Amino acid sequence: MDAALYDPAGGFFARAGGAGRADGDFLTSVEVGSLFGALVGRAVDGWWDQLGRPDPFLVVDAGAGRGQLARDVLRAGPRCAPALRYVLVERSAGLRAAQAEYLPLEPAELVLGPAVAPEPDEEPVAVPGSGPMVTALEELPAGPALGVIVANELADNLPFRIVERTTGDGWNEIRVAEGPVPGSPGRPPAYPPGEDPSDEPEPARAPVFAELALPADDGLATLADRLVEGHDIPVGARLPVPTALVEWLRSAAATLRRGVIVVIDYAAPVEELAARGQAGWLRTYRAQRRGGSPLDAPGSQDITADVPLEGLRRAAATVGLSVLTETTQAEWLHRLGVDEFVEEARAAWHGRAATDLAAIAARSRVHEADALLDPAGLGAHRVTILGRKV
Repeated sequence: MDAALYDPAGGFFARAGGAGRADGDFLTSVEVGSLFGALVGRAVDGWWDQLGRPDPFLVVDAGAGRGQLARDVLRAGPRCAPALRYVLVERSAGLRAAQAEYLPLEPAELVLGPAVAPEPDEEPVAVPGSGPMVTALEELPAGPALGVIVANELADNLPFRIVERTTGDGWNEIRVAEGPVPGSPGRPPAYPPGEDPSDEPEPARAPVFAELALPADDGLATLADRLVEGHDIPVGARLPVPTALVEWLRSAAATLRRGVIVVIDYAAPVEELAARGQAGWLRTYRAQRRGGSPLDAPGSQDITADVPLEGLRRAAATVGLSVLTETTQAEWLHRLGVDEFVEEARAAWHGRAATDLAAIAARSRVHEADALLDPAGLGAHRVTILGRKV
């Protein structure tokens, strides 16, 4: 999965695939419109207040893509702007290049450490009030800092391992094998039926991949047992084990001295995921539509999986974080005042001519809210806010 998504030579994100309207492969809350970013800006101001309004104040946008969330947050004019150091973290060089087209990116050393030495041989001091400043990095910045890390639809793209319950409460691991394996479809024929290939060499073909079930090693089996602790998982049920999530949270926790990590994503309890089956929690996307099998043409489509809530909680606890808030996106946005935005927009819409540009913009904002709050869609995303144990 890591190679299919992030390999520099042909991974899905390496070729600048991802979220977007016109040329994107899928939509997130960010691409619905600017309302989501405006509400995230409100949340950022709230966390800034809770931390005592530090300057500098770090906001990390993890899995930032083309930087649309950053543009919307900054456009909303948050109160913390003079103290704000906004860092877009994106592994794809192509997507980082796209960020530079729309955002005034500064060198990382300036954004993460704007300081001057007042006199020769004296210690550098931070320059207050010099924000907002924006930079882009391939990985999470080193800490410790005061601030917030926002991961909107990142966790579902972190590589995981797949286990399948066997008899006797054991586990198989579902691996990826190259070439046909027993019980799997073979390679497609190199020539149409009826054509004799004997007088010419067989052309080179891309590898064919298939699933292969093997007994899970002790370490993975232990992780799977912990994931399903207290739940009755039937034989044959499959689950994702979010192994890369632990390491990502460890790095995120190391970035912050104080602050919060916000994970917004597809997530569900393990019993629900087991009942849905792999086809229900493992998905691919390409050109705004559902793609094919995740083993088809690696690098050509997004691969995403629902995050097991129990796995997220356990991963957080493993790296010394506790769950401060766990709710749906709809409820979180209501708390941030989305209803106020909607009422203001509705009043502006009905108070103007239907062809007035301001009325059109207001109507669009109402529709954005409907999409963000949809209980059968984006509104059902889980918002998990993590902080250090006290």
